[in-house]
Amino acid sequence: MFFALSKTIGFLLLPSNLLIICGVVGALLLLTRWRRLGVCLAGGSVVVMALVSLLPVGAFLLSMLESRFPMWDARQGPPDGIVVLGGAFDTELSRAYDTPVVASDAGRLIALAKLARDYPHARIVYTGGDATLLANGEAETAFVPPLLDAVGVPRERVMLESRSRNTMENATLTKEMVQPKPGERWLLVTSAFHMPRAVGCFRRAGFPVEAYPAHWYTPPNGELVFKRSVSSGLRLLDLAVHEWLGLIAYQVTGKTDALLPSP
Repeated sequence: MFFALSKTIGFLLLPSNLLIICGVVGALLLLTRWRRLGVCLAGGSVVVMALVSLLPVGAFLLSMLESRFPMWDARQGPPDGIVVLGGAFDTELSRAYDTPVVASDAGRLIALAKLARDYPHARIVYTGGDATLLANGEAETAFVPPLLDAVGVPRERVMLESRSRNTMENATLTKEMVQPKPGERWLLVTSAFHMPRAVGCFRRAGFPVEAYPAHWYTPPNGELVFKRSVSSGLRLLDLAVHEWLGLIAYQVTGKTDALLPSP
């Protein structure tokens, strides 16, 4: 139930979708006796969309998440294991073209290749199943082996966890697979904005991890960047709102150990 609700309600609450729905409803009301309400909805949605897209609202919300965990310090010594969270592939295009097509979070794959080379004795897990609502596609892990060949990482180095559909399942199913021993040090690789929720889930699952952020959308100095187009600003805002809603939902349902986990 939680998974289905997260896919449906989460879609409707994204700012871009919500504003477009308000605009369409407003336009339809212009043809009825509620014309004044229609003008307010249609005009208001356009104004709000322009403001939240061109102003650095999304960048500010993302920066709060991306600055939560610092970059990992290699001077701490080699890790015993590495967990890479899924989300790096566009599964629909990968299936359509029958070849791995990376998404905007491909930094996770770059980190996998680098860490595999730097720490040849560390265990590596890539965790990501079919996250679509109807579960009618291949697991994301199906596209990992060909990419490992391309970057020179032996396939046998990477264990594949193919059942998880969300971050909490990433944590519980990966722990079940690797059975981490007390005292072992495991790195958690995901995008910087997603790290607080991911770390919270792994802590709740009883799997201690060290954060290894692998992709950023905002500068490290907190500078807010104004986007040049409505589409790029809306994309950042959608991403930020989706993650903040995820943090709230996971905290309310007990899937993380804090609303905004920290190091």
